[in-house]
Amino acid sequence: MQKRRWNEVGLMRKVLSCAICTIAMMSLLSVHLHKFPHHSKLSDPYRLPNPQIEIRDKILGKEQEQRWTREFIPPNVSLGPLSSQQFPVWRPNCPILWKPVTNRDYMPCTQPTPNYTAPPESRGYLLAHTNGGLNQMRAGICDMVAIARIINATLVVPELDKKSYWQDSSNFSDVFNEDHFINALANDVKVIKKLPEEMGGAPIAIKYFKSWSGMDYYQEEISSMWADYKVIQAGKTDSRLANNNLPADIQKLRCRACYEALCFAPQIEAMGKLLVDRMRSYGTYIALHLRYEKDILAFTGCTHGLSSAEADELKKIRDTNDKWKVKDIDPREQRSKGFCPLTPKEAAIFLSSLGYPSNTPIYIAAGDIYGGDSYMGDLRSRYPMLMSKEKLASIEELEPFANHSTQLAALDYIVSVESDVFMPTYSGNMARAVEGHRRFLGHRRTISPDRKALVRLFDKIEQGIKKEGKLLSDKVIEMHKKRYVFLSTL
Repeated sequence: MQKRRWNEVGLMRKVLSCAICTIAMMSLLSVHLHKFPHHSKLSDPYRLPNPQIEIRDKILGKEQEQRWTREFIPPNVSLGPLSSQQFPVWRPNCPILWKPVTNRDYMPCTQPTPNYTAPPESRGYLLAHTNGGLNQMRAGICDMVAIARIINATLVVPELDKKSYWQDSSNFSDVFNEDHFINALANDVKVIKKLPEEMGGAPIAIKYFKSWSGMDYYQEEISSMWADYKVIQAGKTDSRLANNNLPADIQKLRCRACYEALCFAPQIEAMGKLLVDRMRSYGTYIALHLRYEKDILAFTGCTHGLSSAEADELKKIRDTNDKWKVKDIDPREQRSKGFCPLTPKEAAIFLSSLGYPSNTPIYIAAGDIYGGDSYMGDLRSRYPMLMSKEKLASIEELEPFANHSTQLAALDYIVSVESDVFMPTYSGNMARAVEGHRRFLGHRRTISPDRKALVRLFDKIEQGIKKEGKLLSDKVIEMHKKRYVFLSTL
């Protein structure tokens, strides 16, 4: 009888053990098995041609493609939050890096005031010869629109600069939508495509308007010229009108001209949209305005990290350019004051310190990078998903824009404005123009590196005093908290 009882107890123990093991196994499975949402394939506009797919597969590997697609997708596909394992361990809140910043109650302001009237009778014609690159010309054109309103002039469609460093032969209609420009400003300024034939023999007053001039200058000194001339030609267009202390309607007119009237030509808009769509197929992306180009390095005298031969080449370019007045430049002083563009390596360290993961797609909005692959290696090793218009489009697709730097810059402008994050490595005309346009469209996130402060950190890294990691990341984030990009967001 006692032996029988022990047999029953042993059997019960085995049953209980099996039950406990079963419960434990079910609990374990409930923790580690997740139901992922169904992901439909991207629609045709977001499908890349085979060359782009091959680039992605080569960089990420086939086994990572499904995970990568799940983490970075076009905005029309709804998915859950990104996996925290894809970000550096010192940045647990990295998804915030993609969010637009708060508008702080600042809104676009383009509507005229109730006192605004139709353009008064024209007293003559204003010709304008723009100068500089794409964005310098854009700003100058907007100023000419406002000046034409102030002096009661009919504006002749401005001529683009064909003698600048870039030697671009593009006309206004090659870069901008000429008809839209004229029609959009019909209630503000009369704009015509060319000077009337009957004015062909009329004397022209060529005037170099004073920089940063206000209303009094144009209403008195310039307007007084109508007594002797019917045609006034602005010798230069950049920085001819003051930024502040102007009537509200003049400022609003500048905004309408810049963001509503001055649209790119249809063929540029179409190609720009195509590039944006193809970039979006890689997922949420950064547009990096990597201003590490020959012209800006020569102009600023920045030679950090370059060879002696390269530094000499840049100096020769500066010395032979008559439009650049400053010839003798101390490269070390320039860099210490934050006047130099970030190098590709410095840009990579900065983005990594902010917490952007290595599989972030990055669009390089720039021309030819000085030194090519020899200086791009450090950036590519940290961020292999580097794209450009040349990688996203075929030679045939870009052929209409070839040898026209202004038109190619317009494509970069469109992709940069539409990016999830925009980061310029130098505060030039392109950087300011894109940042302003992004604010106008809804305060899209723009990263403005504090180059002067960053240089000191980069030097310590080169000297082996500091290392990349959490401490460096904390320092970089702290020094940028008061700048626009991170205000009240980190």
